[in-house]
Amino acid sequence: MIELMSVSSAQGASLENVVDLESRYLLQNYARHPIVLVRGDGPYMWDSDGKRYLDFIAGIGVNALGQNHPRIVRAIQEQAALLIHTSNLFYNEYQGPLARRIAEVSGMSRTFFTNSGTESTEGALKMVKAHGHDISPEKIEVVSLENSFHGRTLGALAITGQPKYRKDFEPLIPGVKFVPPKDMAALEAAVSDRTAGIFIEWIQGEGGIVPIDPAFSRRARELADKHDALLCFDEIQCGVGRTGAYFGYQLIDPPVMPDIITAAKPVACGIPLGFIAANERAAKSIRPGMHGSTFGGNALAARVSLEFFGILEGLLPQIRRVGDYFRAELRRLATRFSFINEVRGYGLMIGVQLTIPGKDIVARAMKEGLLMNCTHDTVLRFLPPYIITETEIDEAVAILERVLGEV
Repeated sequence: MIELMSVSSAQGASLENVVDLESRYLLQNYARHPIVLVRGDGPYMWDSDGKRYLDFIAGIGVNALGQNHPRIVRAIQEQAALLIHTSNLFYNEYQGPLARRIAEVSGMSRTFFTNSGTESTEGALKMVKAHGHDISPEKIEVVSLENSFHGRTLGALAITGQPKYRKDFEPLIPGVKFVPPKDMAALEAAVSDRTAGIFIEWIQGEGGIVPIDPAFSRRARELADKHDALLCFDEIQCGVGRTGAYFGYQLIDPPVMPDIITAAKPVACGIPLGFIAANERAAKSIRPGMHGSTFGGNALAARVSLEFFGILEGLLPQIRRVGDYFRAELRRLATRFSFINEVRGYGLMIGVQLTIPGKDIVARAMKEGLLMNCTHDTVLRFLPPYIITETEIDEAVAILERVLGEV
């Protein structure tokens, strides 16, 4: 008989009980840390034993305003009492204003709402494929970058440039070419009249917080124009304020404008929501009946996202300032610890490249009350909430300094 647990008893459950239930009833695909998080406030979270943590991973970049932000809580409460979901068979009053706001800050024309980053990638792939099909049945190829990560679904995996994620599910979508992210000659050789689209993470997130060279992205734009292909920038992790700009491609002047943007993580502060934004040239490839989503952009998610965008503009200068301060402090640590090789990133998207594995450092920091994670085995990844201040940076750096001193 399946064991049932009330909300109140779940919050008071022991780690052992939670782990036991999950081991019996959940698909065993996650390697979770041994803590049960039960509440949060601002940049802090507490586990079921009452231990406090400073959260510098923010749900992998999702909890952009931390936990329990009063304006977000109020928007959720008010909207949940009015209307949560209607499906896209009907209008709701928030999708239009939200799409207009996205157009204003991105320079794109039209938006399609999704539930996640990988779903945004899938929709963008369909847009690219339809664009190619409209021109020629031979225009089917997609160019992506080595070391990239675009999501977990089959289409997104097909253009993810890390074999470890693809190998268990092959064969995947044919016609994908991978090029090194700094090899201009390889990019030029890969793009042809058979190319329907080029996918680029402006900052490779899962790949270790690796920014793309602006000259490389400019050349990708030129090649896409030359061969009538669509250029898609994956902004799922680096977009919507994370770098101190609305989108990564806006970090250079003049920006390299894509045809398509994919985004998701911080868009609704923990409520599942993503989007594809496109210019008219790309958007016209998707006609009525060609794509859809039952949940995408429902009233609750869209209203919360509108509230978030209303807050975000005022936070961008703080994201840049605090991010600069954090990187400076991390570089100070690099002068003390020789196994820190490089500190890179923009705003509050920061990677610390180590010469040693980082998994044990993450575990030690968690015991000291700091949450972060490690990607690519040797890169400490920091994605703190946008509300973070220098005070919390000092607290995090002090913990890191102690932990690194034990390595």
